[in-house]
Amino acid sequence: MMKRPVGILSLAALLAASLAGTPALAQDGACGPLANHYGPYDYRKDRGPTLDVVERRHFPLEVEMLRPYRTESPGTNIAYTLHTFPNHHRALVAMAKLAEKEKRDPPRDARYTVDCYFERALRFRPDDTVARLLYTQHLVAKAKLDEARVQLEETTRLAGENPFTHYNIGLVYLDMKDYDKALQQAQRAMALGFPRTDLKDALSSAGKWREPAAAASASAPASAASAP
Repeated sequence: MMKRPVGILSLAALLAASLAGTPALAQDGACGPLANHYGPYDYRKDRGPTLDVVERRHFPLEVEMLRPYRTESPGTNIAYTLHTFPNHHRALVAMAKLAEKEKRDPPRDARYTVDCYFERALRFRPDDTVARLLYTQHLVAKAKLDEARVQLEETTRLAGENPFTHYNIGLVYLDMKDYDKALQQAQRAMALGFPRTDLKDALSSAGKWREPAAAASASAPASAASAP
């Protein structure tokens, strides 16, 4: 389902009612409360013993590969991981893959749909751009392009001066064949010093690459000066 590993996704929306792009399910509580007897914890920051225990007991490699672990199904263990760490990036990917593999949503032994698990992640931590990009990829894979654009616009707003995030946004726009937006993000990432050229190369292959205006204007006088 996750079509392209997007930079930060080499391991592998919804917002609360007060934020833009909030669908009805976030308002009516269809995706359940976040309060839990154990957590919720932020996957990006709470990376100590608690995360180690949860991953060892409920999200080892076997579960991430969607295999049964001990006597429990993958859905049981991935769901437990996401109830404890709602924005656990690899577990979000695994849940989406499990739904695809089983051809059912929610997956077996999962309490919520895949969309709900992403909604919960973003309700818990709206500023998590990795979770938001993962959700966007899921939406693109499901051909929900209008919803994907909402998420990309919010991710762009949150990206600030982070070149890595702008680059990843550009890759998703590329998957959507929105070449103008992909170009904008590629140029933004380059201006911020991001060294990888995969996005630029892909745009060039599609005949959609253009040098930034400043670079193009700077090269014009040099060309004129070299003319006989």
